Amino acid sequence: MIEPAEPEGMSAGVVKIDDDQLPEGDVTIDVAYSSINYKDGLAVTGAGRVIRGDFPFVPGIDLAGTVAQSSSPRFRDGDRVLQTGWGLGESHWGGFSERARVRSDWLLPLPESLSPLDAMIIGTAGYTAMLAVMTLEEHGLNPGTARDVVVTGASGGVGSFAVAILSRLGYEVTAISGKKTAITYLTELGAASVEPREHLTSGREQPLEKAKWSAGVDTVGGEPLARLLAQTETHGTIAACGNAAGMELRTTVLPFILRGVTLAGVDSNTCPNPRRRVAWKRLASICDRDVLSRIHSRTVELEEVPGECRGIVAGHALGRVVVALNR
Repeated sequence: MIEPAEPEGMSAGVVKIDDDQLPEGDVTIDVAYSSINYKDGLAVTGAGRVIRGDFPFVPGIDLAGTVAQSSSPRFRDGDRVLQTGWGLGESHWGGFSERARVRSDWLLPLPESLSPLDAMIIGTAGYTAMLAVMTLEEHGLNPGTARDVVVTGASGGVGSFAVAILSRLGYEVTAISGKKTAITYLTELGAASVEPREHLTSGREQPLEKAKWSAGVDTVGGEPLARLLAQTETHGTIAACGNAAGMELRTTVLPFILRGVTLAGVDSNTCPNPRRRVAWKRLASICDRDVLSRIHSRTVELEEVPGECRGIVAGHALGRVVVALNR
């Protein structure tokens, strides 16, 4: 397993443990793969107060693998399963370990068309993106009436999947990214156009700006989200699911009371299981081999996780990094 850095600055590292040291739960899993998310980067580096458990602690908010032992009637030994959220890697030991013990009501069966590797290329990032798209649809978004849909932080994990999903559902997607090197990558994922991040962080900020977007997925928060709200068309919706650009939101009521704009939050951590199953079923259908191969940046070993986490916190991420455990 990998231990994260404590707030005082202790180094993260890989250590060996016995099964009897695993936390409580009714299902023990041989973890095949996990993945590295921005939240994992904050946890492993100690850059953010993500971990709410006692140290030592195992981070990793995603896992996919095979049931090694189960006392739950819902799962049998050998079942392929996945977990995202429900405090995994935050309050309960997570996926950066060859074995994990969790509660059965946190687990989902792995969709038949997905391998454990596929599931962790998708992981919390793709699952969150799908929830964001579902939220937009529930607020009236459809290809017949929508014009431009925008995605911020588009070269990251959530943003990449949001671009791919929306484009495959028939929308004209504008991807916004701070990485000039990501233009080809985002175009290949289906973005109709790619704009630099400066379009949302420079110039004079107005309570209302020229309406540009029918809807959007915001993965970064802060000033870019405030500018998106000011640029959203009448009765448009922005689905917000990240805070890499800041937790503060300085805006006015004008987008809401003059244009009827909706700001909808997306919570992937405690999303009810019936909605999770719908999201994963749609992901298994939409995310074909072409999507997964383009978004899958690389697969790393457990020992490489601390370095990868430093990179994602520094903003160097492009696509998805998967962690191999029991392949």
